[in-house]
Amino acid sequence: MSKKTLLVLLLSLVLLALAACGGGGDTTEQPPAGGEDVAAIGDAENGERLFSQATIGANNAPGCITCHSLEPDVVIVGPSQAGLATRAQTRVAGMSAADYIHQSIVEPNAYVVEPFAEGLMYQNYGTDLTEQEINDLVAYTLTLE
Repeated sequence: MSKKTLLVLLLSLVLLALAACGGGGDTTEQPPAGGEDVAAIGDAENGERLFSQATIGANNAPGCITCHSLEPDVVIVGPSQAGLATRAQTRVAGMSAADYIHQSIVEPNAYVVEPFAEGLMYQNYGTDLTEQEINDLVAYTLTLE
């Protein structure tokens, strides 16, 4: 076998190996920091609309934006939601970001972030909002990296 034939064979094997590995250049959109498929959880666009309302739900409860800022380190009543998706990944060991955020909405006292007090957050979103509205809010907040 000639050196030229051997070189062509080796080059072909390297190209086949790269093709089998995907060859890099993956341009698919990565999931948000929460590691969740937002579309599978809810409608993030509707969640953003709900988040921004002054009142929300069947009993006109305070909307998220009335107590939570979207600006880093800006506290209105509750913690800023800037970077929430990233923090939610590690807030409770073994719990996904989506599950943590969902629980925070429906059971606000399950995990209270210091220095905030238990009972500070409105307690009835779990009954005032539909499951779809909650899922939409979760999907939106998972975009807050």
